[in-house]
Amino acid sequence: LDVFTEEIKFFELGEDAFNKFREDEGFIKEEERILPKPEVQRKIWLLFEYPETSNWARVIAIISVTVILMSIVIFCLETLPNFKRYRVRPADNTTYDSSRLTIEEDDIPELTEPFFIIETCCIVWFSFELIVRLLSCPLKLVFLKSMMNIIDIVAIMPYFITLFTILAEEKTKSNQAMSLAILRVIRLVRVFRIFKLSRHSKGLQILGQTLRASMQELALLVFFLFIGVILFSSAVYFAEQSEPESFFKSIPDAFWWAMITMTTVGYGDMRPVGIFGKIVGSMCAIAGVLTIALPVPVIVSNFNYFYHRDIDSEEQKDIKYTSATGNSNPPGGDINNELFALTMSTSVGGQKKKSVSSSDTCHHLDESDAFLHSYYTGDDPIFRSPTANHRNSRTSPTQQLIQRKTSSMNNNLTSSNEPLNVETDV
Repeated sequence: LDVFTEEIKFFELGEDAFNKFREDEGFIKEEERILPKPEVQRKIWLLFEYPETSNWARVIAIISVTVILMSIVIFCLETLPNFKRYRVRPADNTTYDSSRLTIEEDDIPELTEPFFIIETCCIVWFSFELIVRLLSCPLKLVFLKSMMNIIDIVAIMPYFITLFTILAEEKTKSNQAMSLAILRVIRLVRVFRIFKLSRHSKGLQILGQTLRASMQELALLVFFLFIGVILFSSAVYFAEQSEPESFFKSIPDAFWWAMITMTTVGYGDMRPVGIFGKIVGSMCAIAGVLTIALPVPVIVSNFNYFYHRDIDSEEQKDIKYTSATGNSNPPGGDINNELFALTMSTSVGGQKKKSVSSSDTCHHLDESDAFLHSYYTGDDPIFRSPTANHRNSRTSPTQQLIQRKTSSMNNNLTSSNEPLNVETDV
């Protein structure tokens, strides 16, 4: 495929030929970027959405990644014991004059804390970026339905809920237990900010596409594990029922052991102690290895597909022939069109040549080689161009490359005693 692609690029057969070749080989056509019509809006959209379009877009992408990493680091550091905040409150919630006191962690931060100030700066950038992208995007509804944008919205929600809780806590001291429970859940949601990195990471995007394409295989894996957990937890329970030091007091207690054994983790907190229980454990481990290994090749195949498709799409951008002036004809397109017109009206060996359109050029490279050779060298009077002498006096770099190749082809043809049969060789 790579050699054939290089041939299409070398002979400048055009984007239509390249797209036809990719379609025949089963490649998915790259989605076109929908850009806003107003120039200012389009520049802002490219600046925040496509980092590869300009240096300033790369700078904004670097700032965004830095802020995301800073937010994740702050999220982890504030859980260290040295940075935690504690408060003292009466042990009896009903009597505040009690002599018994308890020390507990204070989950409600203060507005003057350094971590909260840094978090505020990160949220300001996230909010600014989200609002600018929303205002400049060409399709608002598609923007709001995008999974990446939903993650962006979810990533900034915990801050505003925490801020609302802090302000409400200052006004009233009631219902603290409910506020703390809400904050603990909201703080867990903050970890989803790490998925914001997937906007700037091709690897994470490919991983997400792979998991989405492998949902059927993953569901099958979970189903197999579920059956195995039920079978082996029941088996080990009855096998260990007569053992006085058994860890399995019931079948649901054995679910955990069966799961970590089938996944070959084996924490060791629960284990069989009898001979029959150990036999069941061995069978459980072997069954787990076989069960997990079944869908893995399909998942790896999907990953390779998306990985190579991403690489191919990057290479495809380098061979686009559409010029910035809006001319849809590729360089050398007029020459190629002239050659194709000649093939439609020229007879070789007394037989009429069949018509060759630009969409069929992928399948007739050898035939194009012969016409290019005749066109540029002017050896055959049938294919001699009226401006051949001018091209020989002044040739472009691309034409020089073609002339060197056709010269090599001519040497190979003259060294052979057999005549060239265009119909059979093609």
